[in-house]
This record gives sequence, C-alpha cells and structure tokens, in this order.
Amino acid sequence: MSKSNLKARFGNGLSPQGFMDAMEKNKDVFAAGYRDFQWKNEEDRLFFENLRERTDLHCVILAADWCGDVARNVPVVFRVLETADIPVDVMILEENFDLMDEYLTMGGRSVPIVIFANAEGEPLLQWGPRPEKVQELMRKFKAENPDREAADYADNMKVVREQMMERYGEGTSIHEVIVHELRTLLAGV
Repeated sequence: MSKSNLKARFGNGLSPQGFMDAMEKNKDVFAAGYRDFQWKNEEDRLFFENLRERTDLHCVILAADWCGDVARNVPVVFRVLETADIPVDVMILEENFDLMDEYLTMGGRSVPIVIFANAEGEPLLQWGPRPEKVQELMRKFKAENPDREAADYADNMKVVREQMMERYGEGTSIHEVIVHELRTLLAGV
C-alpha cells in the first residue's frame, strides 16, 4: 500500500518546542534526553550539518507524550533535525489515526514514527518506533505471543519490557545508536 502525500501536514503539526511545551507525561525523561544529548562522533555531526544545504527534506513525526519510546527516542531525533535544519511537524497520535494507520508496526499503533518526505510531500523513508536492537525484542515477543488473550501474555509482556529497558541502557547510551540509524537512512536520500 502506498503512503499518503504529507504536504498538507507541513506546517500543521506542533513544532519540536511546541511538543515539548505541551507535554503532560514523561516530561522530565524527555527533557533530560534533550538536554544531555551530545555528539559522540564528529563525522555524524558533520553529516547532519551538511544536510542544511538541502531544502528538499521535511520531517513528520507521529508521537504521544505518554509513550516511553517517544520520551527516550524523540529528544535525539529533535537534536539531529535541529543540526540538519530539517523542518519538523509533530503530529499527535490520537489526533492523526488516519496517518498512523498507514505506518503500523506489526499491525499496531506504535510511536514514534519519524517520516522523511521530499518538498512535494512524498514519503521517502521512515524510522521508528525504536532502535533496531530494542525493536528486535518486540518482534520476537510478538512472534512467540500471538494471542493477546493468553493467560501469560501480560507476564510475558512485562518481561520483554524489562529486557527492552536493559537494551536502552542508562542515560544517553542509546543516543549514538539512534544517530547512526538515522544517518544510515538519510545517506541514501
């Protein structure tokens, strides 16, 4: 299924600062990730700085402040996009189910979804809802636990969430992974 053109969404979402200001949940975790972000690799920083020369990229991010993955990942995405000077519209999940339903993860509405589009609004690529090394745990869980009504589903979900937190690591350790994944995606555009 092809994805909808995003041009009508440009300028109609929240700015990164607007999203941060409107947050009611996970605000401290989000703020810490945003505040503590540092470039670990000079080549990565230069790659994103060089994207400033491009005026043909736009980013739409599907997000919700209640989501732990948003709180851990989007601060890094915001910092990368600031460095690249790529315009961003943050679309709140609950207000954009039509768009969210085009970007399901394993059949579910998982955020964040970071969508890069060209100036005409054609989607080029996407990232999310979490770094690959964390997401692979969820894929394995879903394959092994297809029945949400199973007696052990909730217990198994609790275990996989703990494992995911371990993979996220402490502090800003995941930031470099996210930067690398975004760079790898954008290198091909």
